Amino acid sequence: MRPRFGDYGFELDESKGNTAMDSQLALDQINQRAWNSRDASREFLRSESWIDPGEKAAFEQIADECRDQPLLDIGIGAGRTIPLMMQLSSNYTGIDYTAKLLDHARTRYPNLNLHHMDARDMMALQTDAFALTAFSCNGIDCVNYEDRVLILREMFRVTRPGGLVWFSSHNRDGAGFQDSVLKLLPRFTPNPLRYGWRTLRAIRKLPLACYNYTRHARFHRNYEGYSIKTAAAHFFGILIIYTTLAEQRRQLESLGFVVEAVYGCGDGKRIGEDARTSDATWLHFIARKPAHPVA
Repeated sequence: MRPRFGDYGFELDESKGNTAMDSQLALDQINQRAWNSRDASREFLRSESWIDPGEKAAFEQIADECRDQPLLDIGIGAGRTIPLMMQLSSNYTGIDYTAKLLDHARTRYPNLNLHHMDARDMMALQTDAFALTAFSCNGIDCVNYEDRVLILREMFRVTRPGGLVWFSSHNRDGAGFQDSVLKLLPRFTPNPLRYGWRTLRAIRKLPLACYNYTRHARFHRNYEGYSIKTAAAHFFGILIIYTTLAEQRRQLESLGFVVEAVYGCGDGKRIGEDARTSDATWLHFIARKPAHPVA
């Protein structure tokens, strides 16, 4: 009998095989299931503020320029970013492609302009409409590399000339890329009660995490500038893109953006323009759509 894994374990379509293209196609199937889990709802409903110092630092950089301007917030989930973004402007539009999470956001913020929409195709939104287009919480990493390009092109299109794009992305050179199920083993403490509690939590999490990691490992791939690998979130329940600082800068510039700033997640410090790498687990990018077309 096949073991049951409740809300998180699931079967992939075995007909997809194990080619590089199949690895990229698997991201949608795996990640959509994770976003529709009870674990995702609990986590996203519990999150209410900045996820890290880098996000807060990036927000502070763009705040004055974007105040009282039209804002687009992509991947809003259950609505964590809504009150943060509305500190800047009430001219706010939020979208998410997971209906279950969007329903949570609509329940919490019933009078806002929230839409069920995929960032790869935002044709329902006007061209050159927003002063800021944001995609937080590394959401852009949850689609394959080609679709990542589609998202950035759509973000470029809907942002007005001279406007800003802000998003975060997992860093292949950061410690998170090395995460495995060993991360869930209990850390030793001389306090027996605390160590016992940590051990009980590990016993609860490890079977599912091992199952998910093992199932997803066949889709792991390394390419020049980026990799596909299982991430620790949701009991190793998601499969994402890890890129590099240099590659993400190159990609943005190739699409017509001007990179204005990059912040590391851990310390919130701005990364130098000449830096080719970073050890931050993920990075926050601020880029500008040129006010005039580049010749």
